Amino acid sequence: MANSPQAKKRARQAETNRKRNVSLRSMVRTYIKNTLNAIDAGDKDKAQTALTIVLPVLDSMVNKGIMHKNKAARHKSRLNAKVKALA
Repeated sequence: MANSPQAKKRARQAETNRKRNVSLRSMVRTYIKNTLNAIDAGDKDKAQTALTIVLPVLDSMVNKGIMHKNKAARHKSRLNAKVKALA
């Protein structure tokens, strides 16, 4: 357990950051799932709208350090390819 005031503060900050990161990671997964559901339903307009929503969110996660840039690029590429295949 943290003993010094500095270590106690860092423990508090780490817990706050962990909660925020878990929430943001969950949000990204939800957006990705919404896009995949629209693709599976075959609704091109809905899928395209969902894709335009999820792309900046993925970029935002990279900038915040929650997701690696290659993982975000992989998600973006695969989702984009699936939406294009609906046409």
